Amino acid sequence: MNRSKVLCTVCGGLAALMGLGTTMAIAQSTSIAYPTRPIRFILPFPPGGGTDILGRLLAQKLSEEVGQPVVPENRPGAGGNVGNEAAAKSPPDGYTLVICTTSLAVSKTLYRKLGYDPEKDLAPIGLVAANPQVLAVHPSLPAKSVKELVQLARSRPGSVAFGTGGAGTTNDLVAQLFKSSNKVDVLIVPYKGITPATVAVLGGHVSAVVIGVASAVPYVRDGKLRPLAMLAPKRSSMLPEVATAAEAGYPGLEAVLWYVVMAPAGTPQPIIARLSEVFARIVASPDTRAKMLAVGAEPMTSTPQEFTAFYRKEVERWGKVIREAGATAD
Repeated sequence: MNRSKVLCTVCGGLAALMGLGTTMAIAQSTSIAYPTRPIRFILPFPPGGGTDILGRLLAQKLSEEVGQPVVPENRPGAGGNVGNEAAAKSPPDGYTLVICTTSLAVSKTLYRKLGYDPEKDLAPIGLVAANPQVLAVHPSLPAKSVKELVQLARSRPGSVAFGTGGAGTTNDLVAQLFKSSNKVDVLIVPYKGITPATVAVLGGHVSAVVIGVASAVPYVRDGKLRPLAMLAPKRSSMLPEVATAAEAGYPGLEAVLWYVVMAPAGTPQPIIARLSEVFARIVASPDTRAKMLAVGAEPMTSTPQEFTAFYRKEVERWGKVIREAGATAD
């Protein structure tokens, strides 16, 4: 699948959403009094990571837009599924939202049993951002390129360890993809979020990590992490000197972490429509866009329908990775 085309298609939804889609959403939402009390916004990963930072920014902006408190609540665990399930089992009244990531698209394939069904129990409001990822290693590791990392893993089976944010997260799947596509023996160490995984790499406890570009920049500048490749269709303006994996000769090693706001299935359509319109307006505002870009999140939007089509393609893509890697999670 051409990820660049997929992302461009989804981003193209902004124009439509800000046009006819916005008009329809406003028309639908005027007949319902919402919100009239605080909204709970579940962040299914630990504090300090990309999801937490972006979610808190969006919560603040949503509060300003709707005139009610929006309360962020961290519910980490199981690659985001603890928080996702908590949202799925909440009353479908518009007062519980959750920001999900790419891990939502892999859960049905990766996990033997889930306490919720991502498609049946959650309703999309719309995409809000994408976060290009970078493959980085501890500077003591004798590998200065993806090729050298592959060679090191082949010459010393089991010596290269990837720290990940937990089973089913994008960084975990990229580690699985690196292992299976290069036919190398690497150790994959799951943590409860990408922040503790990054700390483990910084401390030299594991060798490598796949991390959001904004999170990586301070460590790269301080010489605490060595970036090997951007796992995106193009280079990042935040680390322009770092080549993409495709440029390094590994075109399949690509991972763009996306973020979507969801509500419990059954939430009234006028509320979904209003929230979709509000989040599109938030993401399109110059102030929010500048703050998102500063933390490495590239603004995106979609209608609920556009996200559904995009989600199914992502399930197919990551499902293939999981099956080839033979990865499973309980």
